[in-house]
Formats: sequence, structure tokens, C-alpha cells
Amino acid sequence: MANPLDVIVRYGQMRLLGEFHGIPGQDHPRGQRVVIHTERGHELGEVLCPVTERTAEFLEPGVHGEIVRVATPADLEIANSLTEQQKAAFRICQERIEDRQIQMDLVDVEAILGGERLVFYYLAEKRIDFRELVKDLARTFRTRIEMRQIGVRDEAKLLADYGDCGKPVCCNTHLSRMPPVSMRMAKLQKTTLDPNKISGRCGRLKCCLRYEFDTYLDYEHLLPPVGTRVTTKHGTGWVLAQEILASKVLVEIDEQVRRRVLVGLDQIQPWDKGQRPAPRAFNPSLDRDDLAN
Repeated sequence: MANPLDVIVRYGQMRLLGEFHGIPGQDHPRGQRVVIHTERGHELGEVLCPVTERTAEFLEPGVHGEIVRVATPADLEIANSLTEQQKAAFRICQERIEDRQIQMDLVDVEAILGGERLVFYYLAEKRIDFRELVKDLARTFRTRIEMRQIGVRDEAKLLADYGDCGKPVCCNTHLSRMPPVSMRMAKLQKTTLDPNKISGRCGRLKCCLRYEFDTYLDYEHLLPPVGTRVTTKHGTGWVLAQEILASKVLVEIDEQVRRRVLVGLDQIQPWDKGQRPAPRAFNPSLDRDDLAN
């Protein structure tokens, strides 16, 4: 059972989430800025909600800590000053990388509020030996140095601002983990397959293609598959394509002059769901994605 004092706090530039024990006798409303103690040190965080069994399902296991205090004006001033420190650390680290000709792309720097460490986020195609670089940076900044390799989606999470939809990118707002996205999701939703239009700021398939995929799958299973032979009020024929959200299928009616009709489920007689659909080449004149054009 969740402790009534425990709350979910979001913190860090990677917008990490964790369960944190609240201060006894004090409320922690949503949006409150707090100083928390994590394994990285003292950090500034934002309270999201109380811990419940439901919220626990969305959190990575083992991320726990405690709230040290409600953030004071002095804490907020220190947090604002970290921006200049991070810019200076980025510039110095980039110079060291170029001097040593290390094959890595520095993405961002995060300074922890309490000064316990600097976290450097980078991209690299292979494993990098940065031990001498870390020693050099530790001597320069006199704090613990953490080098963290990230992927292109994480890079967008750190640097991207707005997506094609005109809203802040999902990875930098509400997404705490990146969902797997595939071309099948784009095809099932009959979106354009132009890579330039279905790729996000990270260059990978847009995460939003994942949001409605399960709904499309549920609706798709209610319709006869492409290639199924069905009987409608217009006659008997083959299913050529599905219009999933409209719960309709395009059927080519068996007549001397073949015609195609778009019919709903209420206009189709029950079909043999164990029927094996005809081979894909049963009607090569129509592509399954024609309805999207």
C-alpha cells in the first residue's frame, strides 16, 4: 500500500520520474517546486501527483528518494544560474573532445543543483574510451563527471522544441519512455509513407503513430480481411480494402461487369471467420492502400 506522504516528482533534464517521500505534516500539491535527494545528489524537481497503485504501473522500479524541502527563492536563483555554468561546461568539454579527436558528438550538459556532479550527454556510434577526458574535466570543474551515451530519440528529448503538429514534442512533455514504432503502424492507419512526413525531430518514426495503433487493431479485427469472400445486399464478392475507422470494406461484386461498392458491417452477412483469404494477387489492379488516396 502506498504511503500517503509519497508523491511522484519529475526532475532532471531528461525529465526523470520517481517516488519521493514527502515532508511530514506538509502538503505537496501538483506543480510545487521541491528540492529532492536522489542518487545523483540534490536536485530541483516538480511534484506531479500522489503515489498510488495506478501510478506505480508507469514508473521504472527502484527510483526512490526523499523531498528535502520546498524550493526557496534562493534555490530557484541557483537553478537559473546553472544555465551559464552548463554553457561554459559544454564549450570546454567540446574543446577537449576536439583536442583529443574523440569520435563523439556532445549533445548537452546538466549541472546538478547541489553541485555534486556534471552530466555530459553524447552520441557515439561505438564504445568510447573517455577516461582521460573525464580526468581532465574533473580537474577543471572539481566535481564528479558523468558521461552518458544517449540515442537520437533522447537527443530530441533534450533539444527539440515543437513538432509538425505545432505543439511541444511529446518526448519533452509527457512521455517518460519511448514507445516502439514501426512502419506497420503507419500503413494500418493509412498515413502517407513519405519518410519526411512521418518522421519526428529525431529522424525516427513519430511516436504519435503508436497512440491509436491498438484502437486500429481492435477495429480491424471486426472487419473481414482483405481477400475474404463475403455476401452483401449488393451481391457476393471479394473484399478489396478496409476503411477501418468507418467500419466499412470495399467489395468487388461478382457480375459480368464488375463493380466496387463500399459497405458497412451491417450490410454484410456473417462470413466464415476461419476462411483463408485469397492470395494477395487475387486482384492486382487495386492496392490495399488505395482508399487512403
